[in-house]
Amino acid sequence: MVDEFKQKIAGEISLSPDPGKTIRKWREEFGLSQHQLADAMGVSHSVVSDYESGRRKSPGVTVVKKLVEALIELDVQNGSPVIQRYKPDVKLDCILAMDEFPAGIPVERFIEALGGTNMNPDRVPVKAIHGYTVLDSVKAILSLGSEDYLKVYGWNIERALIFTNVHLGRSPMIAIRAHPLTPAMVVYQRPEQTDQLAIKLARLEGIPLVRTDLDVQEIVSRMNSLKEEI
Repeated sequence: MVDEFKQKIAGEISLSPDPGKTIRKWREEFGLSQHQLADAMGVSHSVVSDYESGRRKSPGVTVVKKLVEALIELDVQNGSPVIQRYKPDVKLDCILAMDEFPAGIPVERFIEALGGTNMNPDRVPVKAIHGYTVLDSVKAILSLGSEDYLKVYGWNIERALIFTNVHLGRSPMIAIRAHPLTPAMVVYQRPEQTDQLAIKLARLEGIPLVRTDLDVQEIVSRMNSLKEEI
């Protein structure tokens, strides 16, 4: 399980269009300062700072491996709280469906498959969608603690979070805004309406906010069809 977790983190950093931002989010997820991470990696503080700020180009395989090993080693020394939070041994009631794609799906193709409308058209990133999670928004808001959010992201952060049972759409975006990990896309399934605040928050996060009127069963069916296209 630890090896799979390492691969997940390394993969997200390597695939991210902004590796520095992804490094920072994982460092914060592990509750570490730049100094702590740098010391564990055996590098100067400025190296971590430069990667996170984008002053250094994307890290190579050796640096990513050293960084991931440092994150895991420090977590183990601290009793493995992050590793334990991630263990997929407890099913979250708010998750209705979840899967990964063997390769990235272009954002426009993903939206097309959902019959969706991008309510934040200024944000159509180059990044692809590597997985999806369908969540009951009310159950998620009422039951998810901060330690549970990592499980929502599955094996890749570059995924779409698809929320059902949406009223105004504020709460899901506020929760995403408050958490250090950010999905590649947020989808509202048959929202009653979408508050302008939700659209503004999506714009601030730099992610598409999509509406679809498909039912959950049809969404999953179309996701399976997308997976077969690859």
